[in-house]
Amino acid sequence: MSAEQLTLQATFAVVLLALLIGHQLGDHIAQTDKQADNKAAKGRAGFRAMTGHLLSYHLTVGAVLAGTAIVLELPLSATGLVAGFGFSIVSHGIVDRRTPVRRLLRATRSPVFAQQTSPVCGMYVADQALHWFSLFVAALLIARL
Repeated sequence: MSAEQLTLQATFAVVLLALLIGHQLGDHIAQTDKQADNKAAKGRAGFRAMTGHLLSYHLTVGAVLAGTAIVLELPLSATGLVAGFGFSIVSHGIVDRRTPVRRLLRATRSPVFAQQTSPVCGMYVADQALHWFSLFVAALLIARL
């Protein structure tokens, strides 16, 4: 395996970890109650809540990734960052509308899980799984481009 391939693989692993940590902070700490309650709503209130959440979330994720990249001198490109964060913004916004998650769970024959609230909230678990998958794709884009 070449040094370039090893660098790419290590960069991907570090970027993915930084994105996942940033996600936890952005989705569970930086997000306000008002954003969480209203981001799936229709109209101006929903748009404002979603925009505020996407902004605070991606600023948080970006700060974690920037700090990591600086400390570890990661070889990141502007093209990769724009592609990765662009994908993350769009996918996060879609998932957080909630309706696509419900539809996906119905399509995979899991409508009861979508309504479950105990012992786990099915919608929350599915939401987080889709966010993690999106961050995996974003890390591939950031590391590769």
